[in-house]
Amino acid sequence: MLKPVVDWDTCVGCGACAEVCPEVFQLKDDKAWVVGLEKCNTCNCQEAADICPVQAITVTEG
Repeated sequence: MLKPVVDWDTCVGCGACAEVCPEVFQLKDDKAWVVGLEKCNTCNCQEAADICPVQAITVTEG
């Protein structure tokens, strides 16, 4: 199972991840939150990590 993790110290709250993968990411308090971890295998989590302008998202197997 893929596991996305957001580094809140790095995240700038641009929302790109939530646009690409709204099933997994949402913006709250100007930061990205993982809200649908169980859906990561069926969405674009890696694409969301790749387009993050500050590389605040990592996706690992876990």
